[in-house]
Amino acid sequence: MTRAAGKIRIGISGWRYAPWRGIFYPKDLAQKDELAFAAKAFPTIEINGTFYSLQRPQSFADWAAQTPDDFVFSVKGPRYVTHMLRLKNAETALANFFASGVLRLDRKLGPILWQLPPNFQFDAERLAAFFAALPRDRREAAALARRHDGKLSGRAWLRSATNGKLRHALEIRHDSFKAPQFIALLRKFDIALVCADAVEWPRLMDVTADFIYCRLHGSQELYSSGYDGRALAGWARRAAAWAQGDDAEDGEHIADRPARRRAARDVFVYFDNDAKVRAPFDAQSLAKKVARLA
Repeated sequence: MTRAAGKIRIGISGWRYAPWRGIFYPKDLAQKDELAFAAKAFPTIEINGTFYSLQRPQSFADWAAQTPDDFVFSVKGPRYVTHMLRLKNAETALANFFASGVLRLDRKLGPILWQLPPNFQFDAERLAAFFAALPRDRREAAALARRHDGKLSGRAWLRSATNGKLRHALEIRHDSFKAPQFIALLRKFDIALVCADAVEWPRLMDVTADFIYCRLHGSQELYSSGYDGRALAGWARRAAAWAQGDDAEDGEHIADRPARRRAARDVFVYFDNDAKVRAPFDAQSLAKKVARLA
């Protein structure tokens, strides 16, 4: 009997890249149609623009309208929170983020990615306070959004048509996080540790939440190098194991003990090696390999 498994979604990090035009995107495709084109190829995409600035509610509504009913976006949290405030006193900034229109994605709102800067070192107290402030469902997010400041006056979106769990993932880039206390903290708050494949940062595979979040940046050259068939086969085996509630046996683990066994876990894998137009094709190749393992 085939074991039940979580949903494996494989996609790309962002979709608006000029070098992709005429290679992944057809030459005559209008820029405004690129998301719809990409959403036919992938079941999920990371929204990156939210990292750099607060977007507007209409943008989120437009993105939702351009994608299929079962499509899921992940949303990158603002660098103002992670890089400038460095997670401290971030309540108003979080309120502004959730008031900016994120909730207009409604059922298409998937995991929220919080990416720490490379010089951010492990600080258990600061992380715990930040994790405690994060909303755990869309209604909590709407309540938090109502505490926005004047930056969002006249352009805030403060409701969600439906409720549903919010998932959060944390990407670390400093070796000080290689500590069992860090993994325990993530598990306490049900925050996924991003498995980041990159030559410069820790590649940890500890399972810390009820889902898996993986970002493939290019393990030989950041944002540029692609993945050959052997490498993709390895990631396909990991994704299949994670989806069945198992652990990846070949990765580096920091925790003193493995994660609690689950019947299944949802898996999100994003390719961020976009500089040489490898991301969309690597994502398509991985999806085919995963399908063969089903």
